[in-house]
Amino acid sequence: MHKYIILFFSVSFLLYSCTGNKTNGGIIKHDQMVSLLTEVHLIDGGIYTIPQNPDSLYKYGTGRYLSLFKKHHTDTAQFSKSLKYYTTQPVELQAIYEQVIKNLTKKADSLTKIQQKQYNALPPK
Repeated sequence: MHKYIILFFSVSFLLYSCTGNKTNGGIIKHDQMVSLLTEVHLIDGGIYTIPQNPDSLYKYGTGRYLSLFKKHHTDTAQFSKSLKYYTTQPVELQAIYEQVIKNLTKKADSLTKIQQKQYNALPPK
């Protein structure tokens, strides 16, 4: 009888451990989410530099976002689901956005260096 009780609890534990992590199904992984959000914010910044009319944001933004999602092998539904999941995990979302900010800062610093080199290369007036 003792063997059957141990066997029952062992099998129960095994089945529970296999199904216990279903909440993360279809969620974009941390590192990929960092990359995606970095690029989403770059696209956002680029779109908002276009002279604004109601159609221009939709016209120029949709293609860029779809191209980004295709590049990362995801879609808007999975991105939205993942973002919604990460908003329920504030510590992890904060870690993601700290890395996004580092990535954006690094890109901005690179652009500043390039602009500075171009400015220094101009002949004096």
